[in-house]
Amino acid sequence: MAFQVRRVVTGHDADGKAIAMIDDVVNGEPRRPGADAALIWTSLGWPNNNDGSEDEGKREGVATTLPGGTVFRLLALEPGNAPRMHRTDSLDYSVVLQGEIDMELDDGVIVHCKQGDVIVQRGTVHNWLNRGTETCVLAFVLMDAKPVEIGGTRLDAVG
Repeated sequence: MAFQVRRVVTGHDADGKAIAMIDDVVNGEPRRPGADAALIWTSLGWPNNNDGSEDEGKREGVATTLPGGTVFRLLALEPGNAPRMHRTDSLDYSVVLQGEIDMELDDGVIVHCKQGDVIVQRGTVHNWLNRGTETCVLAFVLMDAKPVEIGGTRLDAVG
């Protein structure tokens, strides 16, 4: 799968004037069969720091989430993508940019989402299944969160 996305990042010049600091193409990288992900940007700490000129989209060692930070990534899922049931210790905002996708929850419930739909994932076990005929592209903003606790029992990240 040749998944690419143009990335434009603003910043400031030495006089404080707004500039397009980065204007490039990010190539998606394979995550599992039928799934490519493109890391767009990351941040550490709160509040976020907009000083500097480092390319935080090139941060090394970023997994699904970033402890103490945020991750912005795009995910392209081909029809028949390999399943990955998982839970992350994060609050995720997701938008279906292209195509359709089924979100499977750990009890087998399927929620069908189409282009333009928005999903707020709050540390639940889930899986993304593309049962359609075209690639589905989702945008994710993943923010570090405390592990979920139900009745005093911690639900650990899985997958």
